[in-house]
Amino acid sequence: MSKRNTPLSIATRVVNDFSAARPHDQYQAVVPPIYLASTFAQHADGTPAAYGYQRSGNPTRGAVESAVAYVEGAEHALAFATGMAASATIFSSLKAGDRVLLTSSVYGGTFLFAEKFFEARAIEYQFVPDFNAITEIPSDTALIFVESPTNPTLRVTDIAHVAGLAKQSGARVVVDNTFSTSYLQDPLALGADAVVYSGTKYLGGHSDVLAGFILTNDEEWYASLKIASKALGNPLSPFDSYSILRGLKTLVIRMDRQQQNALELRKALEEHPAVERVLTPGWYSEKEAQIHARQSHGDGALFSFELKKGIDFHTFASHLNIIRFAVSLGSVETLICHPATMIHEDLTPEEREKAGISDQLLRLAVGIEDVADLRADLLGALSYVTPLNNEE
Repeated sequence: MSKRNTPLSIATRVVNDFSAARPHDQYQAVVPPIYLASTFAQHADGTPAAYGYQRSGNPTRGAVESAVAYVEGAEHALAFATGMAASATIFSSLKAGDRVLLTSSVYGGTFLFAEKFFEARAIEYQFVPDFNAITEIPSDTALIFVESPTNPTLRVTDIAHVAGLAKQSGARVVVDNTFSTSYLQDPLALGADAVVYSGTKYLGGHSDVLAGFILTNDEEWYASLKIASKALGNPLSPFDSYSILRGLKTLVIRMDRQQQNALELRKALEEHPAVERVLTPGWYSEKEAQIHARQSHGDGALFSFELKKGIDFHTFASHLNIIRFAVSLGSVETLICHPATMIHEDLTPEEREKAGISDQLLRLAVGIEDVADLRADLLGALSYVTPLNNEE
């Protein structure tokens, strides 16, 4: 059952999974049970059983796939051990001679995969600085992989425009929608062939689970990707499936609070003398601002900002008391990281510059704490590194 066949809002769907694929439970528990079995007894007469071996299928994993597909409005979902496992499974469908186009400031893990594996497999690839500016793509393009907003520069891509370009060559379009989730942005409705998530982030929401998802309405591709997951051995474990089911229920209420907090913190940083600029979806140009307003329902809870030249980010981070200096995002706690050394460290300085990732850039993933405390923590740490204090 997709959300397009029901009037229920996403805030209701994340709490109550009314899809048809919930595992049978004779006790009518309001949450699915955790089935930890690695193997399932088969019928001696050869009649196919619902499950055989956990790598191929598991009732708890089936429940989270059903729930995420229901929330997303997708026909099919596959759950993976990590977000990169989901992306890698997408890339496994490529063959020698195919061309892949990717957002230039794509996530560091995706960049690393392209650099290490595409060339070795005779797959052509190209990082595109601005999909919004192109009107055609190479005819041998098999896949377009888009992040919007991008990590960590918050650039915005017109997903419907890219989907239109893809039709010229029969290419598939995949959108990494981790930052927005379907609460804020619906790539499948905009023409994407599949959506990938790091479920570790907003879907889990508590920094205690690794997970990834692929969602699609393409029946044939889904069947192929499911076989690939079985062959690669990268599905989500039962207990981690349960953790995502639990986290999913508070997705909307968490993101509402996180977005409110992020807005207040952006305002505080935009006015601070130690901050060169704040990067949030639509910051780059009026065109991107219009695209973002058209295809998204909010700015999300993550943004980046650049400290002015000469300011040491280590000194700033060392004076934070509440905000943790750590990678990841989308959880209840606020985290800050230095992309150049913590999430895009595999890029050369030249590649980072081309992607717009400066050494002064910091990424702030906002949590659900009291915003007054977060603001005081940020401003307190910045007071140690303001240009005026440095001159003294």
